Amino acid sequence: MSADATGNLPAERPEHSPLLGESLKSLAPIVENISELEGAITTIAEVGDRSAAKSARKLQRQLRKVEPTVTMIGQVKAGKTTLVNAMVGWPGLLPADVNPWTSVITSLHITPRKQPGGDHATFRFFDGSEWDRLMEKGGRIGELAGRAGADEELEALNKQVAEMREKSKRRLGEKFEMLLGQEHKYGYVDQELVERYVCLGDDFESDTDTSNTQGRFADITKAADLFLHREEFPIDFCIRDTPGVNDTFMMREQITIRAIRESRICVVVLSAHQALSTVDLALIRLIANIPSREVLIFVNRVDELADPATQVPEIEDSIRQTLKDHQGPADAEIIFGSAIWANHVLEGTPDQLGEASAAALANWAGARLPKKTKKSGEELVWELSGVPALYEALAKRIEGGIGSEVVARTAKGAMNLVSSITTSEHIAAMRLSDDAVAPLKRQDVPAELDKIEARCLEAYDRAFRDVLFDFDKRLERSHRGFLDRATGSLIAHLEEHGEENVWNYDATGLRVLLRTAFQVFSRNAQTASQKIYMQTAAELREIYLRAFNVPDETFRLEAPPAPYVPAPVLLGQTIALDLGTGWWSRWWHKRRGYRNFAVDFAAMIQAETDPIVEGLQTEHAKAVAADARATLEGFIEGQRDILKQLCTQANTSEQELLDAGRTAENRERSKALEATTATLTKYAA
Repeated sequence: MSADATGNLPAERPEHSPLLGESLKSLAPIVENISELEGAITTIAEVGDRSAAKSARKLQRQLRKVEPTVTMIGQVKAGKTTLVNAMVGWPGLLPADVNPWTSVITSLHITPRKQPGGDHATFRFFDGSEWDRLMEKGGRIGELAGRAGADEELEALNKQVAEMREKSKRRLGEKFEMLLGQEHKYGYVDQELVERYVCLGDDFESDTDTSNTQGRFADITKAADLFLHREEFPIDFCIRDTPGVNDTFMMREQITIRAIRESRICVVVLSAHQALSTVDLALIRLIANIPSREVLIFVNRVDELADPATQVPEIEDSIRQTLKDHQGPADAEIIFGSAIWANHVLEGTPDQLGEASAAALANWAGARLPKKTKKSGEELVWELSGVPALYEALAKRIEGGIGSEVVARTAKGAMNLVSSITTSEHIAAMRLSDDAVAPLKRQDVPAELDKIEARCLEAYDRAFRDVLFDFDKRLERSHRGFLDRATGSLIAHLEEHGEENVWNYDATGLRVLLRTAFQVFSRNAQTASQKIYMQTAAELREIYLRAFNVPDETFRLEAPPAPYVPAPVLLGQTIALDLGTGWWSRWWHKRRGYRNFAVDFAAMIQAETDPIVEGLQTEHAKAVAADARATLEGFIEGQRDILKQLCTQANTSEQELLDAGRTAENRERSKALEATTATLTKYAA
């Protein structure tokens, strides 16, 4: 079965793909770590009391919910969606010829476990306020055009919006208003269903039943979540396919920014023909704010190059130079390949490549593969597609990022459970060997815990007030300094060249200053939270030592790890200074008089950049502070549950203590705890 002109292939549910499964073995180290840790937690549940077992099961559930997320962004027509289909092993699942109007972010949640209801899907629509913002104001670009007095652009935009509104009403009829803010759920997934929500089709008449036609709901669909079972994947995995970042209303830019913030790895998909140029500055601005270790660049469509062996090194040099020139992640890893080749392999049709594609494949094979190999033809094409290399690179980043963080956090929680079990044994042994030890009064520990909680939360709030205040001041200085310098540069230009020569000013300086301020905030936030976490753990440990007389030299209580701080992707948002010279030239020529230039410019850029500064303060900084505080509260609450159980045990009957004593003396149990502690120590470091 061959692909059509767009590269789409039929989306019948595919069989198991051994080649995809082989590529996904690069995730094996992560799976092994999680599996070993899960086994250690199972041991805790088996040897501990009911309370420890309950807490252990909670840790296991958290571990099983781990779902590394990869966000795909890129140029329009770079073959990003075709690549996503290949990565999932389901050619044609997502439509690769999505109309430029669509603004749907599609998340593919893949699991190796069969779900009771099978594959399923949820589609969410824009709510009324989001739709009104687009329809009444023309989205971000409409706000900007109105603010800048760009009458021609605003008129053209209003015309496009009116056309879109009418098409939407024709598609959806009387249901249009009712659907906003709603969601549709389905107990299956196929290509026709996906196209109905994310791919715009032809125009429809209002009196026609269009419930099952292509693009029926695409105008108002904001997000699609597809839940798929693929046994090739060793762990749960999410691939998020985003719209392009260069759309008319900048709506997709906003959606993509949010998607990147919610994941830890970003794959930038480029076309070998387009490489990366100043046309893609919106893309570069986004990834410039992401750490290089979290960015991968996949250059697709090498199948369309006449001489990949020669052209690929030139393309890579060009990409790196462009990134360097525009403060992008110059050391990001770059992978070359062809999603079309991968899809042909998955469909079992590698012999049906076109003549030009087959010639490019042979040329690329000569440069990339050894002359002698035992691999089959399909294996070679699959390797040259770049998908195996992409998964290998993703696996390294997952293992060194979210994978290690989740494992470390879970291991520390499990070690605290082991400490509670050993404390329980110590209580039993102490009570049985020394009847002069009086039972602990239950009310003493809760009161002490309340004091610790109040003291530590107050210290946390005080520390983060200082961190946030310092961040606000840095942002204010950077913002004000940029506006003053830009306005000063404008006035100097007018004095030297007059009003006829158009002046341009680059906003990169502002972004660099704000990014630096955010990096300082990130360090301060992590340092402050870690200090208070450790202080809290030390004070809680004192309760164990004083209340239960546990051995000081062996008892451990692990503090939670410092919070992860998402990259400030918001800094990549387009502002007026980023727009093309034609737009800016028209703005320029509508002003007369130095004062009008300076006042209008300052007001416009202030209005454009204020939301970025406010977003850094709220969506980023305050969100990090709230998450870090919630972690502290959860840590204290978990220890409260453990200590409550220990207090109960300290007041149990003699027979119960004898039973506990016999259990504590069980050698097999002790050996199991020792082995478990060794495993947890390895991962908690």
